[in-house]
Amino acid sequence: MGSFLNEKILKDKYFLIVRIIIMLLFCVYGLFDIKNDTGVSAEILLLISLFISMICLQEFVDGKKKLIFLVLAAGTFAALLYFGGMSFIFLGAFLYYEILICLKAGKIWYYMIYVVVLLEWFFLKSSLEYSTADILVHFIIMTFMVVFYMQHEFVVTDYEKQMMEDTITQQGMKRDMQSQTTALREQMKKNILMSENKILEERAQLSQTLHDKLGHNINGSIYQLEAAKVIMEKDPEKAKNILQAVIDQLRTGMDEIRAILRKERPDKKQMALLQLYELCEDCNGKGVETELDTEGDLSRISSDMWEMILDNAFEAVSNSMKYARCDHIDITIVVMNKMVRCSISDNGVGCSNIVDGMGLSGMRKRVRLVGGSIDFETGAGSGFKVNMLLPI
Repeated sequence: MGSFLNEKILKDKYFLIVRIIIMLLFCVYGLFDIKNDTGVSAEILLLISLFISMICLQEFVDGKKKLIFLVLAAGTFAALLYFGGMSFIFLGAFLYYEILICLKAGKIWYYMIYVVVLLEWFFLKSSLEYSTADILVHFIIMTFMVVFYMQHEFVVTDYEKQMMEDTITQQGMKRDMQSQTTALREQMKKNILMSENKILEERAQLSQTLHDKLGHNINGSIYQLEAAKVIMEKDPEKAKNILQAVIDQLRTGMDEIRAILRKERPDKKQMALLQLYELCEDCNGKGVETELDTEGDLSRISSDMWEMILDNAFEAVSNSMKYARCDHIDITIVVMNKMVRCSISDNGVGCSNIVDGMGLSGMRKRVRLVGGSIDFETGAGSGFKVNMLLPI
């Protein structure tokens, strides 16, 4: 854990760490380059300490406070030039770039340091302290500074900004997907409740219709049978006519029952969808996210085909729940021009070889009975998918 934290701190603060190292190297260079037989004075050591302090402190503040510390560092740098001479000139370049970062200056200002070096060479070329080699060293060091600072400010920073924008976009997409998933589940629950309510309404309507249509008929038949029982010995002929009337009345009642049941029979499509929704909810309740997606005019699917789709869907989902070790299942039904495409897929472990057991063989048989085709897609670690094409 400690190693991970150290790596993270180094990654996040590498630019600051390298800048501090560069500043310390320039300070050491200035100390060793001082042309003074008496050694380094206490004033110079104090000024170097103040310069380092101002640079470090400005890293912990923002806005105007940062600029104030940099101005104080500039004053300290001027004092270093006065007491220590041009040995500390590189600290000026370092300070210049720190100010550019603070002011968020454009690229052109990063190249202005070369103008300073050229002016330095023009005015001091006759000095014994400066040679052509010294000026060349200055050019090399300044080039390194330009590349280092510009790489961070205009390459790394832009890259980090782009990564941040991409991360925000990904988080937004993830939130949208979660919202869509939640909305889909809520819609699924709503559809189940609507279907269940409709079935309850149809049952209530059926009960009321049976009561209204048959109640009076059956009660009348009972009264007539009681009357026939009373007069059977006294007037057999009349009793016989009453019994025949009851038989005719009951036969009519049976015909009415058949007509009512045919009329009030629940819609096959709604029943099938309800069962599929309940299957999805059952899987969701067991921790496996299951979604049903439909497209096209589902009313074009025949009753026999719905029965086959339901049987195969239950078989495929049961296999996924038992063997796939998956956490997501998709059920898709698409009604096309002349075909119905139905697929059931999971994101489980899959398998390297498909062996037809009773379940898969039964699925193949049911699809053949409606004149369709079926195939299976799988692979080790790539899930399992059932594809069915059924003619309309």
